Amino acid sequence: MPLNMIELYEHQKRGLAETADKNRVAYYLDMGLGKTFVGSEKAASFPEKILVICQHSKIQDWIEHFKQYYPFTVFDLTEKKQLTEYLVTIGKCVGVINYDLVFRRSDIAHISNFTLMLDESSLIQNETAKRSKFILKLNPKNVILLSGTPTSGKYEKLWSQLHLLGWNISKQLYYKQYVVQEWIEDGDSGFRIPVVVGYKNVDRLKEKLASYGAVFMKTEEAFDLPEQVEIPIKVSASSDYRRFMRKSLVTVNKLDVNVSGLKTGIEAELIGDTSLTKRLYARMLCGMYSVNKLQAFEDLIQGTNERLIVFYNFKEEFQLLLQIALKHGKNVSFVNGDRKDLVCYEQFDDSITFIQYQAGAMGLNLQKANQVVYFTLPERPDLFEQSKKRIHRIGQEKRCFYYYLLCENSVELDILENLKMRKEYNDALFQKYDEETKRKDETNG
Repeated sequence: MPLNMIELYEHQKRGLAETADKNRVAYYLDMGLGKTFVGSEKAASFPEKILVICQHSKIQDWIEHFKQYYPFTVFDLTEKKQLTEYLVTIGKCVGVINYDLVFRRSDIAHISNFTLMLDESSLIQNETAKRSKFILKLNPKNVILLSGTPTSGKYEKLWSQLHLLGWNISKQLYYKQYVVQEWIEDGDSGFRIPVVVGYKNVDRLKEKLASYGAVFMKTEEAFDLPEQVEIPIKVSASSDYRRFMRKSLVTVNKLDVNVSGLKTGIEAELIGDTSLTKRLYARMLCGMYSVNKLQAFEDLIQGTNERLIVFYNFKEEFQLLLQIALKHGKNVSFVNGDRKDLVCYEQFDDSITFIQYQAGAMGLNLQKANQVVYFTLPERPDLFEQSKKRIHRIGQEKRCFYYYLLCENSVELDILENLKMRKEYNDALFQKYDEETKRKDETNG
């Protein structure tokens, strides 16, 4: 018997009921719908030992979850001694390890007769990455995939997950049936390369996914959550940005925040000699090198005493934003690649929590706050959509506000447009299969 009885919501019961006869499943539930509980209940229904692969920041969450609700021995596989014990344990037990370490534990490759559960399964969308190749070569008896953003709005990125679900369609055939590509000339190399420009047969794809155990569910199907309000705050792009976009070269002053002002004598030369470096430096010129945006951020935090969640990309941005917050006596929490500290978030109504996208856009429950500030935008649509759900989730009772700090006539507007387009593709995949379209497909063979 479980240590604590799990009381599932109706939508969670429905997802489990839809896949009751399957041993390879994907629960693509919108962020905040409780994928952890659905996945662990499905895993517990199988007699085999369980291997959970997740992000490093979620290891302890999964360990504590299984210890709280299930009578299984739980092993932290990041520790070699516990890995050895897990490998020799016969019968039901749970092992938890992170994506970036699993392929370095070669003994895991020899496990058989087990249940594989991937938390945020979209992290294996690049089948050429070491972790993806390692996971795809595993031989599990049962598979459970969990993600709120399985494709990041890019259906071509779904192929690795389809393989784990048992749909043995070749990548070439998958692209031929569902992906629209055009050949364009690459600006750096001069060679023609294929570029994805759209998708086709989406309803057929959704039907196939359902037949292979994929359950898609949006938040609005399960709960009435508060309204989401997006508020763009536009500032002028700097002359340095405009000069860089014309010449691909600019010398800038690194910024510092102190009582004497924003500029120091430290100079940096930005050279956009490839399309990638030019885009990177263009984004930086719209963030940590933008006095106008830093001033807009300072104005924003002075205008509220509510909890704020602030998302950013680069370490240098964090250092500047942190100095501004401390300058105004704010209580600060942060989640980044070096450290996670949410004490002030938990204790103070007027706190500011700084989150680096890669470290904290997924998995955090931050519904004590109802306001998010995007100092700079990510380029990955899954991080963008996941970041919104940190506050817009079960338990949120207030209207949610999202402030986008944007430099006018800049690369940031292009990034925002792409993020919204990818969201539309993602939403389309989550929509229920159109029965009328299904009948037409059957009529047409």
